[in-house]
Amino acid sequence: MYLRQETSINTDRLWLRDFHLSDWPVVHQYASDPEVTKYLEWGPNTELDSRRFVERATSLSYLDPRVDFDLAIVTNAEERLIGAVSIHIESPADREGWLGYCLHRSYWGKGYATEAAYNLLNHAFQKLGMRRIYATAAPDNAGSINVLQKIGMQHEGTLKNHKLVRGAWRDSELYAILDSDFTPPRRFF
Repeated sequence: MYLRQETSINTDRLWLRDFHLSDWPVVHQYASDPEVTKYLEWGPNTELDSRRFVERATSLSYLDPRVDFDLAIVTNAEERLIGAVSIHIESPADREGWLGYCLHRSYWGKGYATEAAYNLLNHAFQKLGMRRIYATAAPDNAGSINVLQKIGMQHEGTLKNHKLVRGAWRDSELYAILDSDFTPPRRFF
C-alpha cells in the first residue's frame, strides 16, 4: 500500500493543498467556464471531466517518487477553493518541470495566481530540488504573461504552432526560471 505524499503550503493569503475527491464540484464551477478555459488546451469541462481531473490529481499524489503536484488554491480568509496550481516534473534526471495554474474568474486581478505560482516555485526549488521550471502562455493571454513575469520567469521565445486548441494550432510564449535566478521570499500585494 502506498502512502499519500501530502503537500501543503501556507502563504499570507492562501493554502495550497492536495485535492480531495469531494473537491470536484467546486473545481467544476471554474473549469466549466468558457472564459476561464479560453486560452487552455482543455475545457470547458463537463462534470465528468472535472471529476476525472480531481481523481487523477488525487491518485498521482500517492506515487513515490511523486512527480505531479496538482494543488488546490484555497483562500485563508474564506476557506474557499478558488483554483489550481501545478508543477509537473518532466525530467527528474534534469530536475526540470513545468508550471501551470487556473483560477476562478471571480478571483482574477487580485494577485492570487501570482502568490500561488510563486510559492509553488519556491517549494519546487527549496524542497524538491528542481533546477529549471518553465511555463507557456498564449501570446494574447496578457494576464498569464503578467503572472509569469511577476514571479521572475524570463521570456525564452515563441513556440510556433505549439498547441492544438479546439481544432486550431496556436503559438505559445515560453517562459522559464532557474533555481539560481529565483529569489525567495517576496510579497506581491
